[in-house]
Amino acid sequence: MRSWDVRNESLRTGRAWGSAGALLAAVLLSSACNSGATTSAPGGGASGGSPMGAPSTSSRTAPSAQTTPAVLKTVPADGATGVRPGDPVTVVATTGALESVTVRDAAGSAVPGAMRKQSSAWSSSGLLRPDTSYTVTAKSTGPDGTATTTTSRFRTLKPAVTATYTVIPNGGTVGVGMPVIVQFDSPVGTKAMRAEVEKRVKVTSSPRQAGAWGWLDNRQLMWRPAAFWKPGTHVTLSTPLTGVQTGEGKYVGNDASTSFTVGSAMVSTVDMKTHRMTVTQDGRTLRTFKVSTGKPGPKTETRYGTKVIIERRSALTMDSATVGIPKGDPNYYKIHTKWNMRLTWTGEFVHSAPWSTSAQGTANVSHGCTNMAPADAEWMFTHSKMGDVVKFTGSTRAFKPTEGIGVWVYSYAGWKAQSALV
Repeated sequence: MRSWDVRNESLRTGRAWGSAGALLAAVLLSSACNSGATTSAPGGGASGGSPMGAPSTSSRTAPSAQTTPAVLKTVPADGATGVRPGDPVTVVATTGALESVTVRDAAGSAVPGAMRKQSSAWSSSGLLRPDTSYTVTAKSTGPDGTATTTTSRFRTLKPAVTATYTVIPNGGTVGVGMPVIVQFDSPVGTKAMRAEVEKRVKVTSSPRQAGAWGWLDNRQLMWRPAAFWKPGTHVTLSTPLTGVQTGEGKYVGNDASTSFTVGSAMVSTVDMKTHRMTVTQDGRTLRTFKVSTGKPGPKTETRYGTKVIIERRSALTMDSATVGIPKGDPNYYKIHTKWNMRLTWTGEFVHSAPWSTSAQGTANVSHGCTNMAPADAEWMFTHSKMGDVVKFTGSTRAFKPTEGIGVWVYSYAGWKAQSALV
């Protein structure tokens, strides 16, 4: 019986060692398989949004448990929405080294940016486009040299209002008094917002001439040279304003550009006391005309000051109700005119006036316009262009800057003071 017990005990012992050996083999096999398994990237897991500033998820097979990849903090976070166009995009390596970052929209357009000096971090330097999805791709190296590429995505807000604007002139040849104009269709709400607009727009000229930006009001940003343009100057304007905020919930949705050439220096002077207009080109007198300007009165006297031709219309119906003189007023008028050159938004033109030829050269009888004989007005119209200068002297009613293109009302120092950056 005892020999049987020994054999039986040996059998039980052998089974125990066999089970232990199988278990050990399974553990070793499991360990060996895990050494090459796919795991979540540091700070990552299943796809989806993550808290603001959380580490980005890896777009590649993650390193093994035996490697140490870089840990990145990306703002805006993966999945973020409603991001403001002016908010910067940043990627910071909290461990390891950041090698490169790109931020692109669905069309492939890149957001400009650069690595910060002496730190493993990247920041965008350009504005984002409203209501647009972006992908951030970052390449990094871990402390042990492990290379990782991570991606995250976010979307910018949809503006309640899209700000629109016009650039003027839109090509062509203009006079020496024509400024470069960025004219918004609605107010740019604060001085800080106007400063943001102003610092992003750019004027270049050839030959180069000194000049400055200034605001006539909260809608009209203009650049004028220190003195009138040199004839033959080529001027270019660029307005990279997409994403600039101009009011509560209001953002610019487009960039624009324009270029134009400055033509001959046509400068006319109207002496309202002698009832004469003298026209010069490049400093040489071309013609002298008899004229009649506005008769005395708070609503009719022609304004004195330096004006610029805003537009030219060969035929026009003038209705004083559009400039604040309604039907029933003794000064009301509605007349059809030819050869019209607009000088103010308040209704001042140089134009043909066959009905006042007897007063031209001797008396001021108009409602504020500069009346000329038909043939004289046609010559003036033919030889004029937008941006030509017309100076008026001899009245007591001043031309206010916002009544037309009023940049020449200011001295150069005074104009520079109109900048939102001072």
